[in-house]
Amino acid sequence: MRIKKDILSAVLILGLIGCGGGGSDDPAPTDDDVSMVPDPSAATLVFPEDNTECNTGVIINETQSDVTFEWNISQNTDTYEVSLTNLNTTTTTTTTASTNEVTIRLERGTPYEWFVTSAASGTNSTAMSPTWRFYNEGPGIQNYAPFPAEAVHPGRGENVTSGTISVDLEWAGGDIDNDIETYEILFGVDPQPTTSLGVISGTTLNGVAVVGSTVYYWQVITRDSLGNTSNSEIFSFRVN
Repeated sequence: MRIKKDILSAVLILGLIGCGGGGSDDPAPTDDDVSMVPDPSAATLVFPEDNTECNTGVIINETQSDVTFEWNISQNTDTYEVSLTNLNTTTTTTTTASTNEVTIRLERGTPYEWFVTSAASGTNSTAMSPTWRFYNEGPGIQNYAPFPAEAVHPGRGENVTSGTISVDLEWAGGDIDNDIETYEILFGVDPQPTTSLGVISGTTLNGVAVVGSTVYYWQVITRDSLGNTSNSEIFSFRVN
């Protein structure tokens, strides 16, 4: 009987060793051990400056010049995407850079707007800089046309609260010569509005009549003291 008890004890000891053997003493990984990629921060634009004339580009010919865009390096960023819009044609192009500058060929005597998007490998998050506008210098231009106006209220594609019977239209104008004189507002339900609501010197037109369940379109024509004009894009909003 003594022998059987000794055998049974040995079996139990071996079983306990087997259950605990072969394991690792390292703790299981936690969320804190997983490397997280930080989100990139927004770049700060440097050049071309906002609401100015760009006159330092390399002239290629009568109609084109090369302009070097510059911005400050942003944190946690691997690449930058420069979005550039020709405000005369509303055509947008994008250029990718791994440093904080890039040279782009532009049309001379043309208004542009631009911004930079910061991106990083390992994350889908991006950061966008403010948007700046400038005129690329043109041959023999003494006075530049105004920048196309920008919608302030209602914003692009905005839904206006149900029950509204009138809206106040508000926009923002800009001109590097600071000689804007008037704005003319075209308004209507046609995607190409032709009805003029009048010519005014301010940037707000109050009490424009509207009805519910309707999409409205509007455009701003800006004129300066020398008769130069610019047409905004056609904005739209919906009255619910």
